[in-house]
Formats: sequence, structure tokens, C-alpha cells
Amino acid sequence: MKTVLRSHVGKVRQVNEDKAWSGRLAGGLTVAIVADGMGGHRAGDVASAMAVDSLVQSLQAAGAKLTIANGAEALREMVSEANRTIYDTASLNDQYHNMGTTVVVALLDGNTGIIAHIGDSRAYRLRAGRLEQLTEDHTLVNELTKSGQISAEEAARHPRRNVLTRALGTDREVEADIGSIDWHAGDTLLLCSDGLSGLVEPADVSAALGEPGGQLEHRAQRLVDLAMAAGGDDNITVVLVTNDDGRQSAAGGETA
Repeated sequence: MKTVLRSHVGKVRQVNEDKAWSGRLAGGLTVAIVADGMGGHRAGDVASAMAVDSLVQSLQAAGAKLTIANGAEALREMVSEANRTIYDTASLNDQYHNMGTTVVVALLDGNTGIIAHIGDSRAYRLRAGRLEQLTEDHTLVNELTKSGQISAEEAARHPRRNVLTRALGTDREVEADIGSIDWHAGDTLLLCSDGLSGLVEPADVSAALGEPGGQLEHRAQRLVDLAMAAGGDDNITVVLVTNDDGRQSAAGGETA
């Protein structure tokens, strides 16, 4: 199993409020995390960094005790702990008032995985050329679309399409959506901020991920390049994980 991450500030923003990490835990599980600090709020970059740092510390502390079998409940508590850390910091510092972040976390072994998320950073799985979105955005336009008040086409250009209905750190308590996935040899998992998913069509994402013979590093950079070519008006972060043959790679970590 191999992971690669890329993050870019984009063409418009002055600060990269995205934070990402990928690596392997002592017990053999592979982890990938993407967090996107909330635009329009002070210290979004602080919130995303705190979220990732808190999760990585909790995951590494769990180490070999963490398994797919107990991972869902463990991730739920780890996300809650990260939320408390951000919320308490914001409550005690006026400069951080109402800061928040999205987060999406994947916990994987050679056959199965667990995805936890809050906000509109997404997880996708590419299998046999088919790209499937594994998470559902916690956004105002998604709620309006589900209720039939607007169409998918209207949602794509809605003036409030970036308004989150759930975020990490803005409230004392928050609930992550957590689900299990099957994870086969040949699959590729993509975690990304909306700097990619909001600008690049799924068909183009699928084509970039499925480029024949393309190295994982090249495919990750290709996704960033596509978002930049589409305007690059937000920070862009991608983490790719491949399940080439179900065997784990050497332990390590990568952050951005």
C-alpha cells in the first residue's frame, strides 16, 4: 500500500489553510487525513493544523491496539477530541473566535477501511475505472439539493455553495459521519479538499487517476494541475492511497 499527498495554495489565496497527513501506524494500518480550514473565518489554517495534529497524535498513541474492528468507535472519539481541542482554543482566544475546519480520515488495511468525515472535504474510490464518491457533503446546497429545492446544476453555481452545515471546532459537540468500505487490490482512494472537487469534474478526476502506467506521484500532481487550470481559486490538497496487492509498505508518515 502506497500513499502520496500534494497540497498547493492555489492562485488566489495568500495562505494555505489545508493540512494533510498520511502514513502507517505501528499496528500496520494505513491512515490518510485531509483538513480544510474554513474560508472567511480567522485562523482557518490554525484549525486545520490542530485537527490533523490531534488526530495523528491520537492514532499514533493507539498504535497496534487500533484495528478495523474497533476503528469506527475509536475514530469517533478521536474526532470528538480534536473538536474539543479546537473549540476550547477558540473559546479562550479572541483572535481564533469561531475558527473551524473540515476533516476526512481514512483508516485502511489490505481488505477493508473506515472513513470518517465532517464538512465538504471528500473521499473517492476508483475501482476498475469507476470513480465513486464515498462521503456526502455537509453543506447548505447539498441539503437544498436533497430536499428538491434546487437542482444539481443550480447547486454547482449557487452563491452559498461553500456554506457548511457541520464543521470541526465551531460547536462544543459535533458528530462525524463514519462508514466502512471494502478495499480491494487495484483500488485507489482519493481524499481531497474542495479546491479539487469544486473545480474539476469527476470524469476528469477519474481519467487522471486511471492514467495507464502513471506513477502515483504523477497522478497526484496531475490532479493539482487540473484544479489550477480550472482557476485555482482555493487551496488544493489531495492524498492518494493505492492498494496494489494488499501488502503493507514500510512504516512512515508524510505531512503537508
